[in-house]
Amino acid sequence: MATDNKKTLILEGGGMRGLYSAGILDVLMKNEVKVDVIYGVSAGALFGLNYKSHQIGRVLRYNLKYAKNKNYMGLYSLITTGNIMNKDFCFNKLVYELDPLDFETYKTSPVEFYAVVTNIKTGKPEYIKIDDAKKDMEYFRASGSMPFVSKPVKINGNLYLDGGMSDSVPLKRALETGAKKIIVVLTRPLGYRKEKRYVPYNLFYKKFPNFVETANNRYKTYNETMNLIEKYEAEKKIIVLRPSKLLKIKRVEKDTNKLQAMYDLGVSDCTDRLDEIKEYLKD
Repeated sequence: MATDNKKTLILEGGGMRGLYSAGILDVLMKNEVKVDVIYGVSAGALFGLNYKSHQIGRVLRYNLKYAKNKNYMGLYSLITTGNIMNKDFCFNKLVYELDPLDFETYKTSPVEFYAVVTNIKTGKPEYIKIDDAKKDMEYFRASGSMPFVSKPVKINGNLYLDGGMSDSVPLKRALETGAKKIIVVLTRPLGYRKEKRYVPYNLFYKKFPNFVETANNRYKTYNETMNLIEKYEAEKKIIVLRPSKLLKIKRVEKDTNKLQAMYDLGVSDCTDRLDEIKEYLKD
């Protein structure tokens, strides 16, 4: 667990809305803005790990290049593999061959990286500290494995799905560790709240009643977290970066113009507040 006073970055998920976070991360890296701890949720974990491996531009590059590739993610992968994200392509070919992750830089970086996953037996979030991305890549995959369109990921006898189901934005977790300087990156504009709606979790996951309960109450926990974030933001205890305008983009977006626009918005929003961020993080 992270120790007191460390500078903490929290990255919300949201599929390809995460290109917004990628833009922010690239600005932070280019300007040598340092944090000590990162909590990545779903796409926030999958894209955020590039901060620890210090690979500026990698997220945008591979998404623009492979967004329309049927073997990357989408319906073809779901039909042929049971996972909307193709395991072999995304977590083997991509990270080792097509646009390699710098595993060594990741491993030697002092940044503490926690991937948030949901244990579907308990229905609770787990915060997995990943020091070696090569060894623990399955936790990144688990964090981004969306219900219904992904098979649960089995690791050490436990079954995991998307971390966003149980803790979309782990501000409470960061506060519990004693973090005093926290930057939260959201992928929805100010004021967004989830609405209660029927989703047939009980039909698909009837063997996991704790997960069903967590999933059914997700809108409540998410909205409570947003209320807490806005409270702390108003009190100037944390910095929150969120899209300054609404861009319509799908979770599995194929339109590269939309991907680029989401990334560019992250770059712009972060650049506009860069001085504020640096001042806030000063020791």
